[in-house]
Amino acid sequence: MMKGTDPFGARATLEGAADRPFYYRLRALEEAGLANLDRLPRTVKILLENVLRYCGGFATEADVKRLAGWNPAAPARVPFPFLPSRVLLQDYTGVPAVVDLAAMRSAMQRLGGDPDKINPLLPSDLVIDHSVQVDTFGTNLAFAANV
Repeated sequence: MMKGTDPFGARATLEGAADRPFYYRLRALEEAGLANLDRLPRTVKILLENVLRYCGGFATEADVKRLAGWNPAAPARVPFPFLPSRVLLQDYTGVPAVVDLAAMRSAMQRLGGDPDKINPLLPSDLVIDHSVQVDTFGTNLAFAANV
């Protein structure tokens, strides 16, 4: 995953934490006169932090400035980059995605390529929460019967 270069000096370390994680301060944009955080909705702040995190890599400085200056009365009519840190796939949509990956890996292998190159760009979790059915329980044969 392509990380940014922090052209706005927004990267900071969380002091006091044992593993010293880093984060991107939106206040750095406000201090530079690029944003008024008090008027931005929380959802825009979340998107702005993501664009700021990848600025200089996946996103550009212009992307950060455009989103930092978000105006609901005159929204920009251009797409902005968004790269989530993780993808959560619910079973109805996730199973087809996993099947597609398996098909692409098979095709890559048939064409003589390396199937290990076919992977999601982001960490992905498949959650199957309600598709498990139990028909038999409370006996020594329950596992075999349900499988």
